[in-house]
Parts: sequence; structure tokens; C-alpha cells
Amino acid sequence: MLLLTSRVSVEMIQKAAIFGAPVVVAVSAPSALALRTAEDAGITLVAVARHDGFEAFTHTWRIRERDYRPVYPE
Repeated sequence: MLLLTSRVSVEMIQKAAIFGAPVVVAVSAPSALALRTAEDAGITLVAVARHDGFEAFTHTWRIRERDYRPVYPE
């Protein structure tokens, strides 16, 4: 898992793919291009991660938390 404290950019997703990270979690929102890249790369993208919850954007089947709400349900 790769944890980011910055906005999720396409470059960060590309680096995560090279690194082989199956999950990227960020405190900020992703760009539209980062979302598409994460989807294509098979990366689970979780963003807007706060103490009270998070949003799962791509490949949500990896997330087992019972109280999350997928932004784009699969």
C-alpha cells in the first residue's frame, strides 16, 4: 500500500504501478486522469481518507471495510 499526503496525480499513480503497489490511499482527491490510470493499472484507489471515513474509487473489491461507500460501484 502506498500512502499519499498530496493530491493524487497521474504521475503518482504511474509511480505506484512501477513500484507494484496494489492500493494507493490519499488524504486528498484524485485527478480525473489519475482515476483512469489507476483503473487501467489495476490499482485500488482510495482517497479523501479522513479519521471518519474514505472514498473508494477503483477496484473496490480489495476493500473489506463494511462501512465504506464506493464512489463508482463495480
